[in-house]
Amino acid sequence: MLAETITITGHRGERIPAYLARPLGPGPFPGVVVIHHMPGYDPPTLGIARDFAAAGFAAICPNLHHRYAPGAPHGEAAAATREAGGVPDDQCVADVAAAADVVRALPNANGKVGVIGYCSGGRQAYVVACSIELDAAVDCYGGRVVASGDELTPAQPVAAIDMTPGLGCPLLGLFGAEDRNPSPEMVATIEGALRANGKNFEFHSYEGAGHAFFTVDRPNYNVAAAVDGWQKILDFFGRHLT
Repeated sequence: MLAETITITGHRGERIPAYLARPLGPGPFPGVVVIHHMPGYDPPTLGIARDFAAAGFAAICPNLHHRYAPGAPHGEAAAATREAGGVPDDQCVADVAAAADVVRALPNANGKVGVIGYCSGGRQAYVVACSIELDAAVDCYGGRVVASGDELTPAQPVAAIDMTPGLGCPLLGLFGAEDRNPSPEMVATIEGALRANGKNFEFHSYEGAGHAFFTVDRPNYNVAAAVDGWQKILDFFGRHLT
């Protein structure tokens, strides 16, 4: 594989870094946009992009926090992003769309692109999948997909669940049964909205797992849930992107 940091043209023509990891060879290979979690564009997330490349996907992870602290370590950039009120949804959608265009245009691409997000990125993956044309989406324990009116902000003015009618691709959701946001009750609410709108989806919840169970450098990491979750992701993307 080849893994490198590139620059893409995102929202409003602004240039942001993105990590691109892709298999070498004739392909054709599908693409995946990886949306990082709130802690930022960190080494474990870039490792996820390389894992996708090793599995035969061209994976790209845009740095959604770059504008708030250009060149700063991921922890400082995440803090600056939180201080600014979070990444605006319209900005995120445009940045992810730009990243999808990059992998879609690779000479060994098959033209299909999916999106996956973790934590806040899970919510963003849901929003993006309801906003632009993609071939598959994965929400890994995305918090605040279900949001009350007092939780909405200028950056995130619409509850993601209210965007469900716009979902245009199959959706996989992976959740921890011990998570509080999304709680099992929130997951059931999302499932109900998807079913009511006739969407193609599959949800899986893991007993004994909490939030961020994929995150290898945090105490929340749950080996059994992460291993099974990875298999479900690769199977799902394999069915819808290849």
